Amino acid sequence: MTQNRQDNDTTRYLLVVEDDKGLQSQLRWAFDGYEVIIAGDRSEAITALRRYEPGVVLLDLGLPPDPGGVSEGMATLKEILSLTPRTKVIIVTGDNDHANAVKAIANGAYDFHQKPADPALLALLVERAQHVYELELENSKLQHHDENMPLRDIIAISPEMLKVCRTVEKIAPSDITTLLLGASGTGKERFARALHHLSPRAGKKLVAINCAAIPENLLESELFGYEKGAFTGASQQTPGRIEYADGGTLFLDEIGDLPLDLQAKLLRFMQERVVERIGGRREIPVDVRIVCATHQNLEEQIQAGRFREDLYYRVSEMTIEIPALKDRDGDAAVLAKAFLSRFAAELSSNVKGFDDAAIAAIEKYTWPGNVRELESRVKRGVIMAEGSQVTAQDMDLSLAEDELGDMPLNLRRVRETAEKQAIVRAMSYTEDNISEAASLLGVARPTLYSMLEKYQLDKKAGRAEKAVTTKIAGGTDNVVSSVGRQ
Repeated sequence: MTQNRQDNDTTRYLLVVEDDKGLQSQLRWAFDGYEVIIAGDRSEAITALRRYEPGVVLLDLGLPPDPGGVSEGMATLKEILSLTPRTKVIIVTGDNDHANAVKAIANGAYDFHQKPADPALLALLVERAQHVYELELENSKLQHHDENMPLRDIIAISPEMLKVCRTVEKIAPSDITTLLLGASGTGKERFARALHHLSPRAGKKLVAINCAAIPENLLESELFGYEKGAFTGASQQTPGRIEYADGGTLFLDEIGDLPLDLQAKLLRFMQERVVERIGGRREIPVDVRIVCATHQNLEEQIQAGRFREDLYYRVSEMTIEIPALKDRDGDAAVLAKAFLSRFAAELSSNVKGFDDAAIAAIEKYTWPGNVRELESRVKRGVIMAEGSQVTAQDMDLSLAEDELGDMPLNLRRVRETAEKQAIVRAMSYTEDNISEAASLLGVARPTLYSMLEKYQLDKKAGRAEKAVTTKIAGGTDNVVSSVGRQ
């Protein structure tokens, strides 16, 4: 089911799913600027959801036929999110039902509010949720619009990448030969496609060939083609990839890996714009725009005698350097969110986003594999996520404390991290004596046992820290002997 009613209807609908008649009456008039729809059970709620497609739903977990439990409310939540994933569901729970509220959040609810209901506070929660819903709806429209744009596959907000995009837009209408430089995974092929789609040749073919992926003995025939009988197995006349690109764009990826003898033949083609098939004598004119790319430093290749200087000047009439992902301020998080949306849809996942620690890790990580690595990590995260949010652990992206630096952590995480460190150090100082460690920490023994269980620390946490300290100070052999003595 797609949410489109609010695309053309300015009315803001709020669905209240509540079986208490008194609370229904109280909430019906509590929200200015909304048309409030009331439902008393799951069936009525789903009917109203399909009809009005509200941006926000207030949902009581205790619904008939299980008003004393939460099974019907949880089932309603699941059905709402499966039908309209963008809808923001605010759970209204009993005063002592915090655990189920947290469970509902893990299952995709947006927020929760405990009874007795405070209309003023609920109005603030609803307004915030509606704002987020409308922002996501607008973002979805922009993404849909961008799908029809020539640069639709390039997502960027950093000044470095926006500069590259502007350069591509300026040179695309011309036939200037362009060299794209950048590390593997930075998006060189996407920019080559953007150059083609923005050019007058967009209606013709874009023919791409990876010079590093084809064996050297086959590369010449791939590029230039061959005549029947030119060599064993040449049973018919076969045009090369350059000919196939006639009228369009030829993209030579990893041109830095092109063998020297083929560099000479490519140089002649670029100068004369004619090709000769292997075994042929006829010169065949070809009209193409040429875009090349490489992750190598061609000037160093020239100095080493592995790349022709005259060819370099031919392919680099215009050079565009694409920065590594670590050098694009803000792009990693934006790309990650775009990948998450795509994979969540493809994999039919209920994942809605990243938690704070995951976003911080994405922004801090150096991404040696660039955008390609980011895409793989996010896909893994969507698959591994157990709740509605992807964690750093889901992406196998946990960073050491010294790598985290000044990453934003909320107060709860700061407190938990400090408590865990204090426990480990106290256990180490007292050689894992529970009574002495509890006294040192200023807590009772049962409390320390609970904290060890909470942080998944065993009763030998101190010895584990000592083993790590020994490894840092004295090397692996010392650790082995230390562990062996225990």
